[in-house]
Amino acid sequence: MKSYRILIITLSVFLTFILFPTPTSPQDSGNRNHGTGTSEDPYIVPKSEAEIKVDAVLDEQAWEKALILELKYEVRPGENVPPPVRTEVLLTYDKDNLYAAFRCYDPEPSSIRAHLRDRDTLGGDDWIALIFDTFNDNRRSFDFLVTAQGVQLDQIEAQSGEDPGWDTIWDCSSKITEWGYTVEIAIPFSSLRFQRREGPQIWGFDAVRRYPREHAYHIGLFSRDRSNNCYMCQAVKIKGFEGASPGRNIEINPTVIGARTDDRPEFPEGDLKKRDQDAEFGLTARWGMTPNLTLNLTANPDFSQVEADALQLDINQPFALFYPERRPFFTEGTDFFSALENMIYTRTIRNPSWGIKLTGKEGANTMGAYMLRDEVTNLIFPGSQGSTSTSLDKTNISSVIRYKRDLGSRYTVGLLATDREGKDYFNRVYGFDLDFRVTRTNQFQLLVMGSSTKYPTDVASNNNQPSGTFNDRLISFEYDHYTRTWGWWADYEDAGPEFRTDLGYYPRVGYRNAEGGLLYTWNAKPGSWWSLFRVGSEFNYYEDHNGALLNKTGSLWFQYTGTMQSNLSIRGWINREGYNKRQFDQTFFLIEGSFWPTSNLMLYANTVFGEQIDYANTRLGKRFRLSPYLTYNLGKHMRFSFGHSFERMTVQDVRLYTANISQSTAVYQFNVRTFFRAIIQYVDYDYNTSNYTFPIDSEYRRFFAQFLFSYKINARTVLFLGYSDNYFGAQAYGLTQSDRTFFVKLGYAWVL
Repeated sequence: MKSYRILIITLSVFLTFILFPTPTSPQDSGNRNHGTGTSEDPYIVPKSEAEIKVDAVLDEQAWEKALILELKYEVRPGENVPPPVRTEVLLTYDKDNLYAAFRCYDPEPSSIRAHLRDRDTLGGDDWIALIFDTFNDNRRSFDFLVTAQGVQLDQIEAQSGEDPGWDTIWDCSSKITEWGYTVEIAIPFSSLRFQRREGPQIWGFDAVRRYPREHAYHIGLFSRDRSNNCYMCQAVKIKGFEGASPGRNIEINPTVIGARTDDRPEFPEGDLKKRDQDAEFGLTARWGMTPNLTLNLTANPDFSQVEADALQLDINQPFALFYPERRPFFTEGTDFFSALENMIYTRTIRNPSWGIKLTGKEGANTMGAYMLRDEVTNLIFPGSQGSTSTSLDKTNISSVIRYKRDLGSRYTVGLLATDREGKDYFNRVYGFDLDFRVTRTNQFQLLVMGSSTKYPTDVASNNNQPSGTFNDRLISFEYDHYTRTWGWWADYEDAGPEFRTDLGYYPRVGYRNAEGGLLYTWNAKPGSWWSLFRVGSEFNYYEDHNGALLNKTGSLWFQYTGTMQSNLSIRGWINREGYNKRQFDQTFFLIEGSFWPTSNLMLYANTVFGEQIDYANTRLGKRFRLSPYLTYNLGKHMRFSFGHSFERMTVQDVRLYTANISQSTAVYQFNVRTFFRAIIQYVDYDYNTSNYTFPIDSEYRRFFAQFLFSYKINARTVLFLGYSDNYFGAQAYGLTQSDRTFFVKLGYAWVL
């Protein structure tokens, strides 16, 4: 297990940085005034000993001495213009908590959009946000958002994207008044990661208010240079938090899960019979070893998802579909593991029995690592023109390690390794990446990875994979230039035919790709009915490693945003695609748009039409797809959403198939902690068997239902009661129930 030794050595080196850091000089604690918000003269956040009750009533003495800042800039859609409404943010702290409050003034309080929702679900409502760069390195921020109804969302925002799976424990309260609304927030220091210093700290900071009316106005603390792609580089600076302590920073989360599943063993015949009935106890522990390093341990965990995946149409799709991750163990800290390509895709991990995870940042060093045992081994076999997959009833040990080193304020270098080991099987991936912000408008990224893989002999033979151990590499390059008006980019990828990343999502290999694009943006003046117009074009060229054409595409597109929070995109492609030793010319179009005709109704639709390859029969056809979606709030408690996808494909003007997929969701939100939700999904595929070159069943149907009662005190103290079932139908039989499951989960967050 050579990879384990490498993992242990790398972890030891990082722990040396964490536990024995280079001494840092204390920051000057002098305070002549409240500051100006610059690095040289930051705003001073005063410390308070007075007690604060989080009830959205700012009547405590502590708020009288708090730092008060006004949000003076509309940053979207306007460009640093006076905002349409007035907003104030207040900051103070004590030894255990950071406190913040907002006064959000509104000339028409009756127009405030405020609905009861589940945690992390903002919808189109009014909200405020606190943005903290606690390491003051312009690379990562901790974001806390609260709606006018008191719904909370937290996330980590990094250069590589957002991490909405970061769920920490904090308290908030909102109250609508005759002049607007008030928000009050308490964030325990144990729920934050921050610098380790004696004396006061300097953080980057922004406060944001979303004011959705005819436009979705965003209001902030400072003017933003749209030609500077580093957001936190422009943030104001705040100083304080001397003596802030995360405490013991230990959290223990025991869970109890009970489930009963019935199925039909001789489907579609016979009766439903009990397949299994069990109660399982699990335990997850979280320890903030330092303010900057977090250790997660879990045994017999609940890695289930309590929300069904949105259905995706999988007819005539040559490559494996991508599904988002929602399981908390994996979603937390995803920004630590991100790279230019999807080298880590945790949905391949199906049934883990235990896991250990370490994430943290100390000075210029960022680290993420985890190891777990999975009772099932899912495999994707990629190719240049399609991918296949299989699932093995075999255990494996999966390991990931990620290390990044900041070089100054603009440059980052990183190392990444993944390893999956099983009986007669392994996949090891290793390499490095660079992320250089060359200037405030230019960014260069490079990823170089190698892989070494061995499949069991029968798996390799049955899935047309190489025998024995085989190796290959991936090179990916991207250069971006963006200003407030102009943008252009150039990318290059080269993935060897035997490159595999079994813990990642990379379903296409054996190709080289070069692409580039150009865009121009018109930004509206204040008071305009439109916010933005943008036009652009893009070109890409794919070939396999033998020089054969895979794809050559040119596209032209247009984008608009404007009144009623409306968005419209139109894109057209001219494409030549090589498939199965033939080449096909295609022209197709995409039109999509959305808008809010009222404060309670959002409408969205997209359509794709034009020529498309019939991959199953290697010939050219025509495709038409229409996908409408709507969400409607009935009062502040009830919400409905409905989405549908219709697709029809013809070959030689004769129908090949018709596909319909529908999903309906209804939620009754009793309060910010409690809801009842029903999800209904229906799939109906109708194949014209006479237009296929091989035998195929003429029908496939599926019906899925899920009902869930949820009570959450916080992100990890929860009660779930649920039921789900599946029905399937085909040409030979109608919709027949195949299985049903009753489940209950109880989790408790014990914070020490």
